[in-house]
Amino acid sequence: MASIKLGGATVNQTPLDWEGNLGNLVSAIREANEHQVRLLCLPELSITGYGSEDLFLSYWYPKKALSSLRKLLPYTKGITVCVGLPVRVGQQVYNCVAIVEDQQLMGFVAKQFLAIDGVHYEYRWFTPWKAGEVITFDFFGEEVPLGDLVFTVDGFKVGLEICEDAWRGDQRPGFRLKDRKVDIILNPSASHFAMGKSRQRETLVKESSQALDVIYFYVNLLGNESGRMIFDGEVLLAQNGKLLMKNELLSFSSHQLLTYRIEKGQMPNGGLKPAHHKNEEFTRAAALALFDYLRKSRSGGFVLSLSGGADSSSIAVLVAEMVRRGVAELGMERFLQKLRLGAPLNANSSIREVVSVLFTVAYQGTENSSEATLASARMLAESIGAVFHQWSISEEVASYTRKIEHALGRKLTWEADDLALQNIQARARSPIIWMLANIKNALLLTTSNRSEGDVGYATMDGDTSGSISPIAAVDKHFILQWLQWAEKDLGYEGLMGVNGLQPSAELRPLENKQTDEDDLMPYAVIVAIERLAIRDRRSPLDVYLILSEELELDSALLKSYVAKFFRLWSRNQWKRERLAPSFHLDEFNVDPKTWYRFPILSGGYEEELKELDGLD
Repeated sequence: MASIKLGGATVNQTPLDWEGNLGNLVSAIREANEHQVRLLCLPELSITGYGSEDLFLSYWYPKKALSSLRKLLPYTKGITVCVGLPVRVGQQVYNCVAIVEDQQLMGFVAKQFLAIDGVHYEYRWFTPWKAGEVITFDFFGEEVPLGDLVFTVDGFKVGLEICEDAWRGDQRPGFRLKDRKVDIILNPSASHFAMGKSRQRETLVKESSQALDVIYFYVNLLGNESGRMIFDGEVLLAQNGKLLMKNELLSFSSHQLLTYRIEKGQMPNGGLKPAHHKNEEFTRAAALALFDYLRKSRSGGFVLSLSGGADSSSIAVLVAEMVRRGVAELGMERFLQKLRLGAPLNANSSIREVVSVLFTVAYQGTENSSEATLASARMLAESIGAVFHQWSISEEVASYTRKIEHALGRKLTWEADDLALQNIQARARSPIIWMLANIKNALLLTTSNRSEGDVGYATMDGDTSGSISPIAAVDKHFILQWLQWAEKDLGYEGLMGVNGLQPSAELRPLENKQTDEDDLMPYAVIVAIERLAIRDRRSPLDVYLILSEELELDSALLKSYVAKFFRLWSRNQWKRERLAPSFHLDEFNVDPKTWYRFPILSGGYEEELKELDGLD
């Protein structure tokens, strides 16, 4: 009975890191050879990295990718390897997978369907390939086929669907591959991480194996490749509707190999039933994204303005988790090597010692800051080992205020100048925390969440200042429940303080008892409106009618919340355009560069909101 050993290797690549990318691929191929793998699948665009953006449009970049492919050939003795790269043919660039067998390029398979939704923009760079077409391509003087190919390895007929190809229902190439009687379909992918997406992929792979009557093998890219998108490195194999193989996602390793031996004609018994936990997925993804961002930016660590509130506290825990999880997987020595960290750290250093070198936080108070938030910030910082600073910015705020009062010839008051007096406190914190980050060659972490981004509840050049915004793609309601989970399930007892507080900007006098939800609306309501208005692109009237059935709220109050959301959304697009880069973590986000575009200037839904006012 014929059999074949399959291998799927995920790799953590970086655009323009030709040597590093090639090294990861070579390491994966060598390990596959050591495990006697006969057919190895590597991810989509793994020679260049998926996140190369407009580099794909140049003439030199695809050409250099071909040169990297040629350098890879000598390492493929005795093995068939599928590896992704861009290929330019005349004026068109195609997203291809090279088929290499025993040091010989056999040809290229081209992607037939391109991703254009959400974070994807493939039609800007690539041209979709036509089903059934095959041309010849000159690979350094050798003519090889390029197009809609199948090939045979050890008696197994193999075809490919490249990422988006598999998600096109009845149009997908898989049905034509079934007609061509393939035994195995490989799916090399560059599929971005989102909470809950792994479950969808499992369903796709299992159902594909049954509907197409094949062994279906899925291999995804790994890591925070180029800044925003995170790839989880998922490897899945299914046969006859049963999931036979799945790896641990979001590895800190540069590559990860899984293998499986297939017997021709033999049906599998049993099948895997993986568990899924949204909080754990978020933690893993954000921790790996921070690790990759830190090492790929060649920065010396992180700096955070730790207010003692929910958002900054969640980021502090994620940095601590980055260290804890990275060391647990890689070991201390390899973890430090990947971050280019030396003395005073070494292989015998503790987690707390690493955190103290990598992470500095500062509580920047005013007379409007409470003792409770100071205690919360101090407790958390000390519990994880971060370097903690505390200072007052009241002197800076008073200086700015005096200058403006002198210029205007009047005193500023909370009754007349509320917004300006709040904002100057947030902005006065920015220069000094930036100074600390510069001195330490560190990344300044921004604390904005998605709910604040929706309604502009943030001070531009104040609490929005930073190099990277780790939680800008998740809503505040999620963050609040995640902090409770992190305290109990991850063991961060230092969160006890923040979990006992009600979220507040603490920018008005303490006797006002300012809270975020009083300023805006309940966070659960923001999430409900956002889901319909932004994710589902519903009108204000639709949002109100749907939520009037879902939420037990007075109709007038719900109308006011819906109107407030849309008005604040439309007038604050300029802020979203200027937010620091954020990780894509949820099924959607409000980043205009990667998911939701909206005009900076608009009519602000005035006509649509009149329809809402006209309802009885």
